[in-house]
Amino acid sequence: MAIKVEHELHERRKGRNIGLLLLLIGFVGIVFGLTVVKVLQLGEAGKFERFDHVARPQIEPATQSTEGSE
Repeated sequence: MAIKVEHELHERRKGRNIGLLLLLIGFVGIVFGLTVVKVLQLGEAGKFERFDHVARPQIEPATQSTEGSE
């Protein structure tokens, strides 16, 4: 049989911990919601791939090169 002593400090900390848990869950929910909305607004995956602020020629549409015309 274990001896279990609950002090009133434990009760106060439990309430604060539950409040912090709810705050963190809310924050994660907001970030997840914003991510889902952003991905859904982009539509197709090709647009999502291009939106990384890095120039990648392999995903750019084919254009005619003018380098050989000189």
